[in-house]
Amino acid sequence: MPPTSLVSPRAVFGLIVPATNTVVEAEFNWLRVPGVSWHSGRIDIKNPSLKDDETVEQFMRDLRATIGDSVRMVCQCFPTYLVMGMSAETFWGGKDGAAKFEAFMHELSGLKVSTGARAAQAALDKFGARRIGVVTPYQPVGDQQVVDFFTQMGYEVVSVHGLRCDSATSIADVPPDVVKDAFRKVDGPEVEALLQAGTNLPVASVVAELEAELKKPVIAINVATVWHAYRTNGIEDKIKGYGRLLEEF
Repeated sequence: MPPTSLVSPRAVFGLIVPATNTVVEAEFNWLRVPGVSWHSGRIDIKNPSLKDDETVEQFMRDLRATIGDSVRMVCQCFPTYLVMGMSAETFWGGKDGAAKFEAFMHELSGLKVSTGARAAQAALDKFGARRIGVVTPYQPVGDQQVVDFFTQMGYEVVSVHGLRCDSATSIADVPPDVVKDAFRKVDGPEVEALLQAGTNLPVASVVAELEAELKKPVIAINVATVWHAYRTNGIEDKIKGYGRLLEEF
């Protein structure tokens, strides 16, 4: 394992984020515990448009072409572990696509990896939830990737609500009231847990409030990814204020 830093003796996390993302680093830093650090490799994004399914597909092709450079660059600081601060690609292609993406990131970095898809799955399993409602910022093609992943992993996606944000940057501008209303739309008596994809969608700050209102687990993708990275690396600190996942497990 690479050496840790004097200022982060517990873990040096390499964090891969799209260059258009302004939420991941902020939310991850809210959740930072003593002795760890986050070091970003930003993925060059040629065109942030997500206005329809076609532009989403092009966005994903462009991302795949440049993500390797981001991983190689962040590895120059000798991180001890790699964390994906993006979620669409981690769900793309369903169960098999998610596994291939993890393997590709490991091949590029030589490190173990936490992805949004795997973290969300692990979080659902902690709560024992199998029937879920899903919120995303995506167009329908992105929603379907998330649904396919969870369905193929043995969960039932009872409902999904995509906010259909028209660009990768505008996702960060969705106000809290719209986020909370989206969760209410996918809730129902048969839903056991609520889950959000899309790392540039600001959700961490409303998780605790939503859990109190809806009386069931709410899993925000950034909170789940931090939790998964910590627990995988033996970091058991409990963090209050961002929902049950980090407080209880």
